[in-house]
Amino acid sequence: MDQIEISDQLDRIEKAIGQLLRQKPAKEWYTTAEVAESIGKSDYTVREYCRKGQIKAEKAPNGRGWLVSHAELDRLRNFGPLPEPKH
Repeated sequence: MDQIEISDQLDRIEKAIGQLLRQKPAKEWYTTAEVAESIGKSDYTVREYCRKGQIKAEKAPNGRGWLVSHAELDRLRNFGPLPEPKH
């Protein structure tokens, strides 16, 4: 490897480390607003996914809103919402 290639690799590594440092720490549960921001959808869309069962979520303890687990957020990021159940 020549010096230019090494310098380019170091630049990429520094950028990757910077991105990791800017990431928010993982939480156990996320609000629909946090999920929406993370996947680039609106809060309304995420709430609808929860209501329709396309995202596995639990009602918040106060009965208002939904909470999505970290594992479900990872699944959603990788595979998208589940298909709408047929009734």
